[in-house]
Amino acid sequence: MDDEYMDRVLAGDTKAYRHFLTNYKDMAFNIAVSIVKDDHYAEEIVQDAFMQAFSGLKSFKRTTSFKNWFYRIIVNESFQRLRKLKKNRFIQPVAEVKDSVVDSTQEGQSEKIALVLHAIQALPANESLALTLFYQQENSLKEIVEITGWSMANTKVILHRARKSIRTHLGID
Repeated sequence: MDDEYMDRVLAGDTKAYRHFLTNYKDMAFNIAVSIVKDDHYAEEIVQDAFMQAFSGLKSFKRTTSFKNWFYRIIVNESFQRLRKLKKNRFIQPVAEVKDSVVDSTQEGQSEKIALVLHAIQALPANESLALTLFYQQENSLKEIVEITGWSMANTKVILHRARKSIRTHLGID
């Protein structure tokens, strides 16, 4: 279905690009946030990535899906922004995380889910990205390799470390 909309955009129907905005904006934002850990920067990254994808659509060779190609743009933009920011990330001890999350749980969201989400935010960018792509987006390992540019072995190692880190953050280990 994406191919049909790409053809329409390439034929000059710029309104057809809304299909991509509608279908990919939320997950693109989640991927960006998992890397830069900041909503404001993530929004900017997503906007920039959509502009890049729109302007680069003519050169898209369609050897992969639009989704994977676009998410690769998001990943690259996010890591590029992260390098520019060069912020030190402070990881709170689990006890402090529990206290802060209990106060900020949203309606309908259990404390356990909030703790897991907070723990994911505390992970290094590559681990957080791996978990987001694998569990939230339900991408296969092959798709994660395609999106991130990591090797298959590196992807497996990062995912393993991410799982281990989550258990450690949650005090399960």
